[in-house]
Amino acid sequence: MVSEEIAYWPAHEMVRAFAAGSLSPRDACEMALARLMRYEPVLNAFQVVDADGAIESAERAAGRWQQGRPLGPLDGVPLHIKDTVQAAGWPTRLGSKTIDPDGPWQDDAPVVARLREAGAVILGKTTMPEFGWKGMTDGPLFGTTRNPWDPARTPGGSTGGGAAALAAGIGQLAFGNDGGGSIRIPANFCGLFGLKPNFGRVPHWPNESPFATLLAGGPIARNVRDAALMLNELSKPDRRDWYALPYEGLDWTAGLEAGVGGLRMAFAPALGGVEPADEILTPVRRACDAMVGLGATVEEVGEVFAPLRPEFEDYWIAAFASLLRLVPRERWDDLDPDFRRLAEAGLEVSLETYVKAMEARARLGTLMNEFHADYDLLLTPTQPTPPPSADTVYHSAAYDRFRDAVPYTLPFNLTGQPAASLPCGLTSDGLPVGLQIVGPQYGEALVLRAAAALEAEFALPVPHPRLAESLKGFAAADSEN
Repeated sequence: MVSEEIAYWPAHEMVRAFAAGSLSPRDACEMALARLMRYEPVLNAFQVVDADGAIESAERAAGRWQQGRPLGPLDGVPLHIKDTVQAAGWPTRLGSKTIDPDGPWQDDAPVVARLREAGAVILGKTTMPEFGWKGMTDGPLFGTTRNPWDPARTPGGSTGGGAAALAAGIGQLAFGNDGGGSIRIPANFCGLFGLKPNFGRVPHWPNESPFATLLAGGPIARNVRDAALMLNELSKPDRRDWYALPYEGLDWTAGLEAGVGGLRMAFAPALGGVEPADEILTPVRRACDAMVGLGATVEEVGEVFAPLRPEFEDYWIAAFASLLRLVPRERWDDLDPDFRRLAEAGLEVSLETYVKAMEARARLGTLMNEFHADYDLLLTPTQPTPPPSADTVYHSAAYDRFRDAVPYTLPFNLTGQPAASLPCGLTSDGLPVGLQIVGPQYGEALVLRAAAALEAEFALPVPHPRLAESLKGFAAADSEN
């Protein structure tokens, strides 16, 4: 029997055990699958589970390690991918009842192809809200995904299934993509490290979505080094992505120990007019103080730019309307009613209004380029509040998108800059709090370096010490209701 401690091992330590022969990729895979089956009834984190395929992949990886011929530093590592990316043979439902599960599903998206080439063991595909429209993970197709730290709360979204699974010790890595915070929000709510790379860094295909120029694929991990290892594979080239940056062959693990001495950082708790809760702001301020102790200069600044809603609400719902037009009218009743409400409102957005929002986006990008002439990095909370209840109505009076969900994260999808969420403390209820680290254009190495320095100073939050008990108790209460 393999100790369950390996469930929370960093990927890079697991690979060292594979090389030493003290752990088999098959044992690691079986452990991940056992936890998946144990906790999935409560978490509801997976859309597809391919147990047989994962074990076969793990056995092939074990053979390569025994021969001393691994494919790379992710060979045999169990991980999962989000339902937004195509994987040959598996349906890509995008969280929607309106998409035919029978496909055909014949192609691997670039990131899936790169992970397979690296020998990673893909356990399956994780849940998301319909079309990834919100920073929570629930919807008519899969139901509600829950947070292992407190199953009554959301894990965030839209990569909520991936973050929930990883926080529960299911796999060592998760792939997500981020069009408004969809990596950073669930990483924040689940006590994980999540990196949104620069736009174009990780090839993506197909790119017909109205959100294509906002979207960046990237890793969710338990530590910075694992995320950097995964980025090494994800960023490899694929000619199907017309938007992709030129491939530079960088090793994103290089320089992680360089520290932050001499770096100039701005701290903007009121970014865009945000008002964070005190229980969020307190640990984030401690993290900023720690940066100073590590040799950085941190200056608190004001709003930096105006609130996003006036210029970008119509931009957002107009993109929803574009998705709505692709759904046959007779299937609209199958949609998430809240998504449909906003998408129908988006049908009324004029081309002139949409173009003005595009112009505002360009102005924001220029503003941030000029901002980073003075500051190497920008620090903010990842989100202004702790995770809300899993049954919260998103973009409502109770939980407003621009006030409560994405005010810190969305700006850097609009500008394309790299940004990461790193755990930096806990609320009074024992829930994770994240610090967002934002870099200049093409500045992932600087973001990773700063995150690694702070990670070494402040250990990442440990897995929920009562994970099994809390989930079992929640399952029992749920069954009684």
